[in-house]
Formats: sequence, structure tokens, C-alpha cells
Amino acid sequence: MDSAVLLDLLGNENRRRILRLLSHKPCYVTEISEYLGVSPKAVIDHLRKLEDAGLIESHTDDRRRKYFHIARDVRLEVNVSRHGFGAKSAYPANPELDIQGRCPHMQMDLDARVGTADGADGADESGGEASQLAAEFDRLQDLENELSLAQRWVHGRITNLLDRVNDRLGIDADSRFYAKLLAAVRSTDGTTGAVTREVNADHEAVRDGLSRLAEADLLVRDGDRWRLPD
Repeated sequence: MDSAVLLDLLGNENRRRILRLLSHKPCYVTEISEYLGVSPKAVIDHLRKLEDAGLIESHTDDRRRKYFHIARDVRLEVNVSRHGFGAKSAYPANPELDIQGRCPHMQMDLDARVGTADGADGADESGGEASQLAAEFDRLQDLENELSLAQRWVHGRITNLLDRVNDRLGIDADSRFYAKLLAAVRSTDGTTGAVTREVNADHEAVRDGLSRLAEADLLVRDGDRWRLPD
């Protein structure tokens, strides 16, 4: 998708709010209208623009109610600086992509790869200042490109993981919230209080979420603690 088109779409606050809502669950027009506090007609207009751009799509349930959901994952990168402006958008890389060979910076040694901040303050035996600046710019540009690829790869892997959570819990689940709960159980002592503090969420929502994960056999209750299944 062209980055200019995406920027125009996301320049509208209500469209951003719609996408934020749909990132948690599919919704129908009336539900979106109540969430935004705007008329259904205005919501339909926003949905049409998002649908025309390929960002969302719809499906109809057995009651013939039309639900909208995000159709595909896209990443938008914007760079604003005193030396230039740039924006690019791209669909995240395939989560199965092996980027280790293409991204040596995944195990970064920045001093070795791009030098120190003072590395271009004078000439040395390898050449003059202009040569140093050119070489440093080439290395930094390569690093910038590979970091962008790495971010897309991570985005793709996270999306794949959250899809798996949805498969276990159902499409209406807030998959990121449930993934955070699983991670919090793993990194704390497993008590509901500790998990609540870790994810910084409402205690009742955490308690209900932990119970739902247990019903899906993704957690086990052990007394007053939760743990991951063996």
C-alpha cells in the first residue's frame, strides 16, 4: 500500500479509533457507532474508505449481522528529521522467514558495526575525513534497512502468535491481553495479584482472563497460583 494513502487514512482520528477497536475484536456498525459516539452513517463512510484501501473486510454471521474486522497486517514507518522526511509502508515479512543470515545485527555489536559516536572526528591511517564519513553513512544505512526488516519480521511473528491464541480462545478474544497474561504467569509467582500488577490491568478482568485461559487448557490452577501446563 502506498504510504501517502495510508497516512491520509490514518489522519482521521475516528478511523484510527475504529482500527484500534477492530484490533481487539470484530464489530458491527451499531457497536462501532456507540463506541465512537457518532452516527451510523458516518461510521459506514469511514468503514467504506478503510475497506476500499484493503485494511478491513466484513463477514456476516448466522443472524445476517455484518461484522467488520482487520483484513491484513501492515506496517507504516515515518521518519521526520532536520535532514529529510520519509514514509514507507509494507506488509510484515512472512513469520517463517529466516532473517539471521540477512540481519547480522540481530546480535548487535554496534561499536563493531558502526563505530563510536566520535569515530568520524578526524583522519587516520585508513583515509581522510570524507572517506570516514562515506563509510560510516554506508554502514548506518545498511543497519537502518536491516532494522526495518527485523521489525517487520517481529511484527509478523507476533501476529502469527496472536492468531494462535485466537484459535484457542475464539475470534472475540483480545489475544494480546491473553498473551500478556500467559507471559505474566511465566515471569511471576503465578498469583492473581502478581499477574495483575505485571500487566497493569483491572483485577477482575485479569481473574476472568486467567479462568478463560484455564478453560482453554492454556493454564493450570494450582491452589492460589496459576502455572503453565507441563
